[in-house]
Amino acid sequence: MHNTMKRFLLAAAVVAAAACTATKQEPTLKDAFKENFTIGAAINEWQIRGLDTLGVQTLTKHFNSIVAENCMKHEEIHPAEGVWNFELADKFVEFGVQNNMEIIGHCLVWHSQTAPWYFFDDKGQLVTPEVLKARIKDHITTIMTRYKGKIHGYDVVNEAIVEDGSYRKSLFYQILGEEFIPFAFECAREADPDAELYLNDYGMNVPGRRDTYVKVIKDLQARGLRIDAIGMQGHMGMDYPTVEEFEESLLAFAGTGIKVMITEWDMSALPTVNMGANVADTEEYQAKLNPYPDGLPEEPAAIWNGRMKDFMDLFIKHSDKVQRVTAWGISDRDSWKNNWPVRGRTEYPLLFDRNYEMKPFLNEYLTK
Repeated sequence: MHNTMKRFLLAAAVVAAAACTATKQEPTLKDAFKENFTIGAAINEWQIRGLDTLGVQTLTKHFNSIVAENCMKHEEIHPAEGVWNFELADKFVEFGVQNNMEIIGHCLVWHSQTAPWYFFDDKGQLVTPEVLKARIKDHITTIMTRYKGKIHGYDVVNEAIVEDGSYRKSLFYQILGEEFIPFAFECAREADPDAELYLNDYGMNVPGRRDTYVKVIKDLQARGLRIDAIGMQGHMGMDYPTVEEFEESLLAFAGTGIKVMITEWDMSALPTVNMGANVADTEEYQAKLNPYPDGLPEEPAAIWNGRMKDFMDLFIKHSDKVQRVTAWGISDRDSWKNNWPVRGRTEYPLLFDRNYEMKPFLNEYLTK
């Protein structure tokens, strides 16, 4: 073969190989934000079991952190005294290990979705503080020792403070008072000294809640207990919170010396019914509260994308303080917001639409 032809064919092969490589190296979210923070998603049973193929593909391509949406909550994993259901939690953890993802345990102490037996004796009376402490210690120790070395960090206490800054009058609080928080952190530190330990709550832009959590963090630190970060749940709407008030709380928490995580991030595109995230708060269905059953129109979609970009820019601005950003689901079809606070609405709150197409506001970050 003539040398000129050989060189031509070699050059063509190089170009073809480069084209294939370029196709394989399509930009991803985890690459786009690798210098800023880990990017995570909550995953459901269908995804853990590999039944949502497109969801799993999107997850492994774009995310490097996972949290279980439900399977590690108390009523799921510890439904009765002495009874444990680790089947799905084991699969969740194994999925994360196999895909080299940062695994987050959610959650160890929470007033909601806790199996009723936990707080009562065999006569139906509230248990004594000693009994509840023993149950908390057993629950935390059993889970954390089982997944030691695999789970990166845990939401130790979830949603303990209400808007005015007072403690939620949960059964944990009724039986143990404010001490249930430091006790839970003490148990967690003993169970797995290497795991990161977090607080987590919604509405963190509210001054009363923010100020109390700053006090709680400082109290844990004063006791010599481990507290690595606080999760600012990102349950948002088209009209709340403002970027400025969210930033104020972010800086207040970072000022205690711990990291900040943006957790459970989603933004409702529908009329605001409830600015909280208490799963027990529900409203009756009304057609006017479900205005976009067949797709989000261009104008509200543009507003939604603009607000989401404003918040992502905020997280990037403070990436020296923010260690993780986690969406509460992968695609709009997965979102709990489709059934909360109004069951049967069609929502559009997540980073990917129902066809697993990335929302437009993210494109700019992938092309930088």
